[in-house]
Amino acid sequence: MNCGCGSSAAVQNDGIRRVAFYGKGGIGKSTTASNVSAALADLGVRVMQVGCDPKADSTILLAGGRKSKTILEFIDEDCRDLDTMTTEGYGGVICAECGGPRPGTGCAGRGIIVAFEILDELGAIQKYRPDVIVYDVLGDVVCGGFAMPIRNGYAKDVFIVTSGESMSIFAAKNIALAVGDMKQMGYASLSGIIQNSKGVESEDLLVDKVAEDIGTDVIARIPHSRVVRECESEGVTVVQGRPDSVQAACYRNLALDILARTEGTAGHMRQGRQEEMQWEKEE
Repeated sequence: MNCGCGSSAAVQNDGIRRVAFYGKGGIGKSTTASNVSAALADLGVRVMQVGCDPKADSTILLAGGRKSKTILEFIDEDCRDLDTMTTEGYGGVICAECGGPRPGTGCAGRGIIVAFEILDELGAIQKYRPDVIVYDVLGDVVCGGFAMPIRNGYAKDVFIVTSGESMSIFAAKNIALAVGDMKQMGYASLSGIIQNSKGVESEDLLVDKVAEDIGTDVIARIPHSRVVRECESEGVTVVQGRPDSVQAACYRNLALDILARTEGTAGHMRQGRQEEMQWEKEE
């Protein structure tokens, strides 16, 4: 059975928004992705988040600080039950972690390919019927399995998470090149940069320059805040743990911007709910 993830035609016609977050390791992709997923869930949007990092920690904040067992681990145990392989997190977000081989024993990219094939085979999309699928991908190198989310129609819209740090910017430019090549083949396209601020001198200007160089926009600037660390230590997203904070408002506004920028008709039945929960944008 195929769930329809592997076809670009399916992406265009099934109304599901397929979003991938890429960026350098440690830049805050998982924190950003999880908070966006939580904010979307608060809007009443049905979300599935798929962690594509061998560390398998993408969904830990959505799962109350509990690290989920990975799809590859279940496969090794000869378990192919979809409900067992996934976890329901905050707001009903369906959480899945691809996982990877033990260090030094195999290709992590290949692990992502195998995990995606299993989700297809078991009909994950048909079963959970998400409005939005969020892929959280390690982006230092966009090759092999790590390019899987933006190949064959799995993800349609790519958002690069970066700061003003030099290595983060270097990774962002490499990711943009890879996405550009994929777009020419009819796959994903770059939909914007998310600045996850680190307090670098002239950071806004540096990130603006990157956006200009690669031909996209900076769609959000997430301020550097201790609130993020506090919530991480509690095992929750900022949206859940500090819902009245400026930081939570930033993630909520980002979630709304992503809905506005991405393809599909997901959530159209929830328009009234979205209007009800419009959050005032922070200066």
